[in-house]
Amino acid sequence: MKTDALRTLRRKLADGTPVFGLWVTLESPSITEMAVALGMDWIVVDAEHGHLDWKEIVEHVRAAVRSQTVVLVRVAERSIGLIKRALDVGADGIVVPWIESAEQLREIVSYARFPPEGVRGIGAERATCWGQCLMQHTQEANEHVLVVPVVESVAGGRAIDSMLQVEGVELFMFGPSDYSSSAGYRGQWEGPGVADQLLAIKDKILAAGKNVGIIATSNENLQERVQQGFRMVCVGIDSGLLLRGLHGALAIAGRDRRIAASFAPEGDSVGAVVERPPEAYRPDRAEVITPVGAGVVAEIGRGVSFECLVGKPQGARNLTTGLVTFAPGAELEYHLHPYAESVTLLSGALVVEVEGRRYTLTSLDNITIPRNLAHAAVNTSSAQEAIVHVAMPTEAPSRTLVDKFFSRRGMSEDSPGKDGAEHVTRQRTARRFAAGQGASFIDYFNRDLVPGIEMSGGYGVFQPGGRLLAHFHDFDESICIVEGRATCIVEGRQYALSDCATALQPRGRVHYFINQSQAPMVMIWVYGGPVPERLVVAEHNCTVEGNPWKSR
Repeated sequence: MKTDALRTLRRKLADGTPVFGLWVTLESPSITEMAVALGMDWIVVDAEHGHLDWKEIVEHVRAAVRSQTVVLVRVAERSIGLIKRALDVGADGIVVPWIESAEQLREIVSYARFPPEGVRGIGAERATCWGQCLMQHTQEANEHVLVVPVVESVAGGRAIDSMLQVEGVELFMFGPSDYSSSAGYRGQWEGPGVADQLLAIKDKILAAGKNVGIIATSNENLQERVQQGFRMVCVGIDSGLLLRGLHGALAIAGRDRRIAASFAPEGDSVGAVVERPPEAYRPDRAEVITPVGAGVVAEIGRGVSFECLVGKPQGARNLTTGLVTFAPGAELEYHLHPYAESVTLLSGALVVEVEGRRYTLTSLDNITIPRNLAHAAVNTSSAQEAIVHVAMPTEAPSRTLVDKFFSRRGMSEDSPGKDGAEHVTRQRTARRFAAGQGASFIDYFNRDLVPGIEMSGGYGVFQPGGRLLAHFHDFDESICIVEGRATCIVEGRQYALSDCATALQPRGRVHYFINQSQAPMVMIWVYGGPVPERLVVAEHNCTVEGNPWKSR
């Protein structure tokens, strides 16, 4: 145990000085040696996730010996055996996952302390210099050991007031991803509302005179976390930092790609990177950016209006998207289309009926209705508007009213729809997949999800710094920015989009989106084809100089 390093860490925290560290998941102790050489205040060796064995863990601990870098080990669970072993091999403290009560917290504090204050057994291992320093270590360990619980669930957040009363704990860590999962947003780093909840918990911890740690997701996020008052800030996970550098270098070389869960090259919609688009894809139209308020507006029902953001007015082909606004209590009576329709709730309260089956949508839920299927919609609020994003695979929308009675029946909140008919996607629980660096997508609809559909589309969330590779499509695309701010690059031309502004990318236009803000950005994307195919090209195609379609 490096008592001098622990004193220095505590002194910095007491002075309000942020302490920076590295999360270690890879085997090589050279990683820890680099962190020590760069003057990192602390590292966490992660023995919860991944594949580190105890031989590798002790090598990381040994790599920081005689330094001012505090070494913590995150154990796999709340276990006296794991905590005792981590401290016996010489760790300066422990990080324990998924703590949800004051009782659990008192338990792990006792596991980390020798009697009579705790129940930690005394061993002749590295911590005691193999039995040569029993007296010194047992006298100083209880005072200096760091016990760091991870608050990574809604239940843990709710118990923070009682946990702050537990003696022997001066530092908490947050796990935003698991917290988001427990809140119903599996696969997101910070789902809707989670960021505000964590900041509120952070404020309580600071008010109690204790400190909070968190992992930064980017260099910009690192600065943001310090400004928010986090004192123990992780600059990143070793593997994540390596991948960030690799993605950046490969993007410059025009060779970036996403990793498949199987670790095999994906035979999916992204495909291989090509040097430039084939001449057969040369576009015949320019991109069009349409902010809300600039589109053509039509009344489609009493108290119901549609603003076209991508469609015939913008020169789109086989695609119409836009916003439908329902006044309080307004409804659209039963009708059908000769093509599919996608409906995504952005704000307010909406019930969509399909042949009597009633679905209550919440924010960013989607229902996709195949062609010739009767449906209706109603704003169930008497005080607030409801706004939805709609998409149709045509540039000439039409509908036919249906004069028929349907017996109504409410569908459950987790109903995926009816086989062979409507398809429902609940944003909170939908399967997500990586779409690019710092970007994850949900598929709302495509020919696999809705057989016979003529379009594909879904939801994408971009963390700060998140982006897609330069690409083009064999069909028109609509991209609506429903949350945050996005930067769109089209062959060297740059656009800023927010507040539901929508971009039309015609077939063949090389483009990509990037989140250059400090907050997440969310988009709804729709392709004018049934398979979500992206044809990836070298990055230089998205520059003024490398524009593949400029006059030659």
